[in-house]
Order: sequence, then C-alpha cells, then structure tokens
Amino acid sequence: MSSSSSSPSAWTAPIFERQENEPSDAERESLERFLDWHRESLLWKCGGLTGEQLASRPVPSTELSLLGLVRHMALVERWWFRIQFLGQKGLEEIFTTEDDPDGDFHNGTAESAEADFAVFREEIELSRQACVRRGLDEMFEGRRHTLTLRWVYLHMIEEYARHLGHADLLREAIDGVTGE
Repeated sequence: MSSSSSSPSAWTAPIFERQENEPSDAERESLERFLDWHRESLLWKCGGLTGEQLASRPVPSTELSLLGLVRHMALVERWWFRIQFLGQKGLEEIFTTEDDPDGDFHNGTAESAEADFAVFREEIELSRQACVRRGLDEMFEGRRHTLTLRWVYLHMIEEYARHLGHADLLREAIDGVTGE
C-alpha cells in the first residue's frame, strides 16, 4: 500500500495484483494481454518496497535498480508508441539528456520514486491510447527499417521480459522475495 507522509523518501510502492494472462484466439488481444501482463509484472515486483529500496543498487556488479527499470520502461513506452509509431518526433525523451543518455537507469532517487512511478503509469496509458483504432499492420518509419505496430508490440514484450529477469534478481537481492 502507498503511504503518505511528509517525507517523499518514505513513499512505498503500492502492492499491485496482476491480472491473469488468459489465452485468446485473437492476435491483437493476445499481444495486448501479454504486454499488459508484463507491465503489471514490473509493478508487482516493485510492490511494497520503499523509495530507498527501489533506488538501491543491491547487486555490486551493476548499476541497475528497480527504479531505474521503471524509469527506463517509461522511456521505452514513450519512445516506441508515441515518438516512433505516432510520429511525435518533437516529444521529448524522459529521464535522459544528451549529456546523460542513461539517466533513466541511474538518476532515480528515493525522493523521485513516487513521481517516477506516476510517469510510468501515465506512459502506459498514453501508449494504450496511441494504439486505439490502429491496425497491427500499420507501418511507420523507424530509424533503419519500416516497422509495424505488430512489431512494436512484440518488441515491447521482449523488452519487458528481459528487464523482468533483471527485476527478479534485484528484488531477491533487496529482500529475498522471488517472483515468477
């Protein structure tokens, strides 16, 4: 549960219950369900941790944190669904700068955690809205290739799956909790 206190660093990530990923015969529905399940899994893996725990880097061999993963996935949601697919090229990337292209991963703090989670949730909703009434075969020009919305869904599922493995290791190093 989220706690409200006078100190932003005392914020705790809400406990999040994932929806069961029920099979579907429809391709679009299957892609949306898998992507949503992965999005929910990241929130689920962070649930109950304080801002300090989320911003911590508990594995000495990496600078990764759970908060960094949340911030990174907010950026990736924005990048693929709005900047690339919708062509909103003037939309700024979030959490990064030209001087710090990896700021999404390493600039999150205990004090920014609550706001960073809100940005993540907002970017998910805006990504969903970007796809309403859009066909899976709808094409757009990526940096090097012509891509489809279907490709974006598949890429996002892959991106989340990779980082959810990182999230498992980080969470276990923080408090011993393991996930599925």
